[in-house]
Parts: sequence; C-alpha cells; structure tokens
Amino acid sequence: MSFFKTIFSQPWLGDAAATETVPGGNMGGGMRAPLKVKRTGLFVFMGVATALFSLFTVAYKMRMGMGGWTNLADPAILWTNTYILVAGSVSMHLASRLAARGKMAAAKYAFIAAGVAGFLFLGGQYLAWQELNAAGFYAQANPANAFFYVLTGLHGLHLLGGLYAWGQALVKASTGSNAADISASIKLCDYYWGYLLLLWLAMFAMLLST
Repeated sequence: MSFFKTIFSQPWLGDAAATETVPGGNMGGGMRAPLKVKRTGLFVFMGVATALFSLFTVAYKMRMGMGGWTNLADPAILWTNTYILVAGSVSMHLASRLAARGKMAAAKYAFIAAGVAGFLFLGGQYLAWQELNAAGFYAQANPANAFFYVLTGLHGLHLLGGLYAWGQALVKASTGSNAADISASIKLCDYYWGYLLLLWLAMFAMLLST
C-alpha cells in the first residue's frame, strides 16, 4: 500500500541518498541533488500514468463501437492550447539545457515561461469546457462527451502536479538554493513536461480522429 502511495504522491519531489554528476560551469564538480533516485521515481510515476491513460483509450475505442455514440465537435481552442503546451515544453527543455551549462539566470526566465505556459494551457482547457457546455455538450448527454471531459480532466490534473513541482523549483531558485539542486529540479520538470506534451498529442490525435 505504501508503494502505491509513494507513486501517486510524486516521489521525485522527495529526498533520497543517490547522486548523479552533471557537467556545468557553476555546479561545483557535481550535482548534489538526488537526481538518479528522483528520476527513477518520476519514470515509475509516468509508467503508472501511461497505463491509466492506456486503459481509458481502450475503453474509449470499445465504447465507440456500441450504440448511442455521437462524435463530439472538438473546440477550435484545443489547437491553440496544443501550441501553448508545445511552447511550454520547448521552454522547459531550454531551461534544463541552460541550467546544465551553469547559466542559471537565463534558465530561470525560460523556466518561468514554461510554467506560465502550463497555466495558460489549463486556462485554455477550462475555456474549451465552457464552450462545450454553452453549446449543450454535457457529459451526461453522450458517452463521447463524457470521455472528453474525463480524459482532458485527468491530463489537467497531471499537469497541476507538474506545476506543483515547478513551483517548488521556482522557490528554490528564488531563495538562493544551490545551483546543482535547482538544475536537478529543472531537469526533472523537463522530463515531465515532455511526457505531458506527448500524452496530450496522443490524446488530441485520438479525439480528432473520431
């Protein structure tokens, strides 16, 4: 039971004993943050999340073949949201690269931009929900509607978890924490932002294809 609790509580945010050396001008010869253990925890969490979304995808495809399914007209704002998420992922990767080179000031700006893009994406998803509700596409009205709300809602919850980690890293950067610790946090966020982007692209492609 404690194993699953650890997975769903985002274990990469906790402390651990392992270390991993990362090159960088201001890193002091090595990264003190427990990057290897935290990264393993993050990958396990992403594996569990992938399994969850895979199950929903199978259920989605199976339910399509049954009666009472009416395709949902995807709001146009979803395209804008997708571009925002791509921009956020690119910014996060840039922040990780800059931090690894010891350019912490520039990395901080890129990191903030990535987080802002995450919030904008969530705001855009909320607007998409509002647009659907205004047009009468309620969750209880059709299975396709219900799946749309569930899938996008789950993705949004996972992004909220990432933004929590982003906020913790931002606090570190703003309070003068060790550059190696900040760089490790940014690197983990980079992994997660890329994962969320790929997950959304797969979901969006599936929603568009129906």
